[in-house]
Amino acid sequence: MTQLFEPFTLKDITLRNRVGVSPMCQYSYRDGFSNDWQVVHLGTRAAGGAGLIIAEATAVEAPGRITPFDVGIWSDEHIEPLQRVTRVIKDNGAVAGIQIGHAGRKACTGQPWTGGKPVQPDDPDWWQVVGASPLAFSPAHQVPQELTIEGIDKIRDAFVLAAQRSLEAGFEWMELHGAHGYLLQSFCSPLSNKRSDHYGGSFENRVRFLIEVVQAVRGVWPERLPLTVRISGYEWVEDGWTLEESVALARLLKAEGVDLVDCSSGGNLPKAPVPTDPGYQVFIAEAVRKGAGIATAAVGLITQAKMADEIVRNGQADLVLLGREMLRSPYWALHAAKELGQPAPVPPQYLRAY
Repeated sequence: MTQLFEPFTLKDITLRNRVGVSPMCQYSYRDGFSNDWQVVHLGTRAAGGAGLIIAEATAVEAPGRITPFDVGIWSDEHIEPLQRVTRVIKDNGAVAGIQIGHAGRKACTGQPWTGGKPVQPDDPDWWQVVGASPLAFSPAHQVPQELTIEGIDKIRDAFVLAAQRSLEAGFEWMELHGAHGYLLQSFCSPLSNKRSDHYGGSFENRVRFLIEVVQAVRGVWPERLPLTVRISGYEWVEDGWTLEESVALARLLKAEGVDLVDCSSGGNLPKAPVPTDPGYQVFIAEAVRKGAGIATAAVGLITQAKMADEIVRNGQADLVLLGREMLRSPYWALHAAKELGQPAPVPPQYLRAY
């Protein structure tokens, strides 16, 4: 029976264990450039024993940032600073992953610790946001400009360029952000996509943009390296995106060369009744894994070593990704391995403490 600290191989990449760091935005950059904060933030968690480190949502174009302080990869100039990030992750024994995305109608807001409110038009950091349809995320948010076909094509091409730059920066694990109400997921959901063209209406039409991005990125991302997609597997409201649609989408993604689905939920509606129970999203990862025959990652208030180990042992997911718990405890993987009596990837500099 598989354990949490057994290696996991996907394509030509082998993770030293099945613990990963979820992409968590830090909102600490200017003009999209990575900096010392990202190096320390991610490098610490690599030294802390995780097998996979996924760099936070990295914008494929400047208007695709959640805040003016997001990291980006829309320019070749962004590559060199990100090489420092991948180098420190690899030097500490982990695999360097990156999540690339576009915030869509949820773009152009302030940093969470300043209130996270939408940037106002008289602010020099303001920009016009875009979306699947002219439906604001909330009454306080901008009404997005509905993307034209030309606009859709432009953003798809931006994902391709971002993937190529990610490879040059040294990342070996690619995740496309198709979750949490950001652009790709907003096309998938019937609650945010009211289009009447071939990108709206039926399930096949609503997922078309995401599938096209996957196809385009798969064309430039090496076959030997994992290509993954994060989805919002359930919207927690009536008439929203369903678990059954997630399984159907996962089957399509697998057919297009996606290797793993990272199963999150919610994010497309400001007041959805999302549960707060530990492991509340694991059922999505399990359903997708079994229903689509594809590897999955489980996320969502997983904090205890025993729970994480049981998720892997029970075949509910192949990987367990931790977010907020990793912010609280960068060395969670080392502590968990010791608790479970499994091999701990302790850096030699820290052995005297273990």
